[in-house]
Amino acid sequence: MLESVAESRLADLWDDAVAGKMTEPEKLLYRSNLLGSDKRITNYGGGNTSAKVMQPDPLTGEEVEVLWVKGSGGDVGSIRMDGFATLYMDKLRALKGVYRGLAFEDEMVGYLPHCTFNLNPRAASIDTPLHAYVPKRHVDHMHPDAIIAIAASANSKELTQEIFGDEIGWLPWKRPGYELGLWLEKFCLENPEAKGVVLESHGLFTWADDARDCYRLTLDIINRAMDWFATETEGKQIFGGPRHESLPEAERRAVAARLMPAIRGMVSGGQHMVGHFDDQPAVLEFVNAARMPELAALGTSCPDHFLRTKIRPLVVDFDPAQPDVAGTLDRLGPQVEAYRADYAAYYDRCKHPDSPALRDPNAVVYLVPGVGMVTFAKDKATARISAEFYVNAINVMRGASTVSTYCGLPEQEAFDIEYWLLEEAKLQRMPKPKSLAGRIALVTGGAGGIGMATAERLLREGACVVLADIDEAGLARASDALTGRFGKDVVRSARMNVTSEDAVDAAYAAMAVEYGGVDILVSNAGIASSAPVEETSLDLWNRNMEILSTGYFLVSRAAFRLLRQQGLGGSVIFVASKNGLAASPNASAYCTAKASEIHLARCLALEGAEAGIRVNVVNPDAVLRGSKIWEGEWLDQRASTYKTDKEGLEEMYRNRSLLKRSVLPEDIAEGVYFFAAETSAKSTGNILNVDAGNAQSFTR
Repeated sequence: MLESVAESRLADLWDDAVAGKMTEPEKLLYRSNLLGSDKRITNYGGGNTSAKVMQPDPLTGEEVEVLWVKGSGGDVGSIRMDGFATLYMDKLRALKGVYRGLAFEDEMVGYLPHCTFNLNPRAASIDTPLHAYVPKRHVDHMHPDAIIAIAASANSKELTQEIFGDEIGWLPWKRPGYELGLWLEKFCLENPEAKGVVLESHGLFTWADDARDCYRLTLDIINRAMDWFATETEGKQIFGGPRHESLPEAERRAVAARLMPAIRGMVSGGQHMVGHFDDQPAVLEFVNAARMPELAALGTSCPDHFLRTKIRPLVVDFDPAQPDVAGTLDRLGPQVEAYRADYAAYYDRCKHPDSPALRDPNAVVYLVPGVGMVTFAKDKATARISAEFYVNAINVMRGASTVSTYCGLPEQEAFDIEYWLLEEAKLQRMPKPKSLAGRIALVTGGAGGIGMATAERLLREGACVVLADIDEAGLARASDALTGRFGKDVVRSARMNVTSEDAVDAAYAAMAVEYGGVDILVSNAGIASSAPVEETSLDLWNRNMEILSTGYFLVSRAAFRLLRQQGLGGSVIFVASKNGLAASPNASAYCTAKASEIHLARCLALEGAEAGIRVNVVNPDAVLRGSKIWEGEWLDQRASTYKTDKEGLEEMYRNRSLLKRSVLPEDIAEGVYFFAAETSAKSTGNILNVDAGNAQSFTR
């Protein structure tokens, strides 16, 4: 971060051979992606880039000046061409004639669509005027930690002058909007030699008339700031020096695994939250520091930071020198309540007559001395990104507090951005959450056909899924396939032997650290065996019982413990079998173990009801495609039992069913989803047969 010049300098990634073949808009995209590839330059979704380009008007054919600028809600690191808004520059300049002054600047956003070039559907952001009125062809607005550390210092104007001279100017804090765009224009006209400006408590603007020059100027200014900090902070005490020592990594994760489900239960009243744990060196240095509580209470500085993290974090009362997790959990509830009350008081102090209603008053960021940082948000990506933003805030506090006095954004200014009516309108435009948004699911037997289909179904509805299986190679293939479709944030895997208490407990602990807890257990791990009773060995009998009965007991017991700790209810679904209800020849061990599963589910439904934990069963029959239990001897044995060959077995099962239809993994997944979702909120202790109709297995 800011530790050493050699490790910190940003590399120039511009390739003339690549850029030389590009149009000006393509160079803007190239520049944007390069800048956004390094979190030290700007955080996810933060900052904007722009280019003023001459293009033929689609109506007149005449060359007109068009502003290409990152659209609302975009991210420069991942943006594509359709992520840029395009606007007529002459119309943007004409907006000055309708501007009624600072008290009315928000209404200017409503005029931006009237400036759209070529019917581009990408909405322009509130920052558009900041780019439009800078009289240069290319503009970068970034949020580098090193620059914000200057901008958040008590003497930021003096530091800017000391580091950059007249090359980079300085402007006092101003909320992003139309007025700030006019400020930037005025600064540029009055300081024609300046190459950029530091915005107090906000970030950096740089500009040039060439795309490559603008990119390299941005890197140069940031590198100079980083070099300056490296020199100025060398040998100085950081954050007042250490107060605590970090626990070993395994112990840090163990503490997080116990704290996160409890926190999740406390903060998921309005909607289910998903957690993220971060114990990187920058985080540990901060949470262990003597001045951490004082600095954390000051709040973040950059608007982008606290929009993701709230104005300040909650510091968990934990002493790593005497790691009493049980005592910490006892104190955690009152701490969370105190934070909510403090946040509500902040809202009451700062609200305006037209302010949006109080939002979720729970903390987003939780700092645990000796352990690390936990964040909770409505989904995993947001929780992870919130953590990234707070790491940015830590880096800012590190630099500013070492060379000067760190200043958080004034409370009223922070509120006015957090509860900005334009921000509220953006939130209201967000799509409706999917049915399993914020839910965390564990799917055992996740490498098989039913497990994969089930995981995919839950992921499509917004859940985070942990795949568990004893087959390491199959698990890796399944995990890679689902990650490729749904992204890295929402898929995890755990090699787990369901018959091992230690393996089961380790998988749940890992899931608690990765996501914060569990809501849905799909117990699907299985084997199958076929043999006449006189040829059924004790080992074969015990193996069926261990996996299909004991294994289901162990994963359910661990789920119940975690679900009760969270206090959010939950859904446990057993994937059993038609054979649990209807006997089959030459399969006594398998049928008996499956019957045990079903009865265990009934018992658990009785125990879990008072805690809102629903337990139900999906009974498949003859799911051949993708099912691992049909590999090898079982397939041969069942074919022999029914006097057919492998190819004829599926047809035999289909014709045996009342509906004469094959049962597929996706059919079982639909049954599981039904019991996982709120559509079955009033169902527990039930059995759903997905077998195309089998009279022997009718439950009544």
